[in-house]
Amino acid sequence: MIAKIGRGANLIGAISYNQLKVDQENGEVLATHRIRETVNGNYTVNQLYSSFEPYLFANKRTEKTVLHISLNPNPKDNVSDEDFKKIAKEYMELMGYGDQPYVVFKHTDIERTHIHIVSTCVDRYGKKLPDSYEKLRSMEACRSLEQQFQLQSATAKNRNPKEAIFKPVDYKEANIKSQIASVVRHLPKYYQYQSLGAYNALLSLFKITAEEVKGELNCIPKQGLVYFALNEMGQKATNPFKASLFGKQAGMENLQKHFEQSKLKIKTEPSKEILKKTIEVAVHTSNNETDFKKQLLEQGVNTVVRRNDQGRIYGMTFIDHESRTVWNGSQLGKNLSANNFNDCWKETTSKKPQETVKNSSSESKKETKIETEKTHSLFDFVDRNQSTQPSTNFGLTESLASLLPESQGEDYEELAFANQMKKKFKKRKNG
Repeated sequence: MIAKIGRGANLIGAISYNQLKVDQENGEVLATHRIRETVNGNYTVNQLYSSFEPYLFANKRTEKTVLHISLNPNPKDNVSDEDFKKIAKEYMELMGYGDQPYVVFKHTDIERTHIHIVSTCVDRYGKKLPDSYEKLRSMEACRSLEQQFQLQSATAKNRNPKEAIFKPVDYKEANIKSQIASVVRHLPKYYQYQSLGAYNALLSLFKITAEEVKGELNCIPKQGLVYFALNEMGQKATNPFKASLFGKQAGMENLQKHFEQSKLKIKTEPSKEILKKTIEVAVHTSNNETDFKKQLLEQGVNTVVRRNDQGRIYGMTFIDHESRTVWNGSQLGKNLSANNFNDCWKETTSKKPQETVKNSSSESKKETKIETEKTHSLFDFVDRNQSTQPSTNFGLTESLASLLPESQGEDYEELAFANQMKKKFKKRKNG
């Protein structure tokens, strides 16, 4: 069983999201605790909200007072409503929220039935309940409930923290090549990504970018890949390193194979629906882009936003560290496409980006900006202090990253790559 814990400030939004499922006959209120009962057993958003009001009014200084938890058994588990009620009750008690008011919603809008729990993390006196080591305690609670209710274990996908080998590249250090190698040689073992854009979104978390270079040698088209380390602002900070320096797995040919394999594996990945619902909840319960990103970050999901020079979003990528998968928003659903986020964040997307980089892709000649935030602090393979920028936007680090090389004038990366291929060709010929 997988648990996702979200925190927010919009209780009405969290209740409304779940109640909408009920109203559309894609869900039901399965259980309540310390919630005012109704005569007919039916609830409205206002009725449910009224039971939380005393806790919210008593709140002293907690910014994120709302708990929105989803519990997702394995699709093979056939969990009854009674067991779902018991699981929700046991989980809340194990997490220290057993005395809080909460509502348990069952969702049936997808094949895999699961439950959502809406509650608050401040007690009746307005004091915030302890949340130290919450992710670890949640994992332990899930393992305990799996045994108690004979559910499929999710530990098969768990990784030993000691095998963590990744950390962001520091371009100021002398061993940049080995730093990049320690990431690109091993990423395919852990993550599934389906395109070069998705690959670059993932690389940007480690302050790396990859660029495709093309040329001709004796009238024969040649294609390759080069890597750069990025600085604090996400700009290229080093000379290019050709992919062959890092082994076959870092080259374009093997990446293409990985893309195809990822497409097949991701088709049957149950975490897709979990991630989709998590993002939808964040959309409904956040007030702006920064809050949206932070909510997802707290649940182990990084967000990469691509904007053109007018500030309009044309690409959304989500990196789920729980399932180690990378998704474009449009792959998860039409409601998570770039256009929908433009509508949600009209005020923020109307602002012109501070910096842009040229895109030489045949698909687009427009200037682009990629925005990412600091990776989830609970993932050991990423340095928590990777940025030296001032702490703004609630501690999230906004950075730029180039996806494709410059399109105007002579491109030194392409020339360098072509010259190296020529040298190889001459050596083979002379040999």
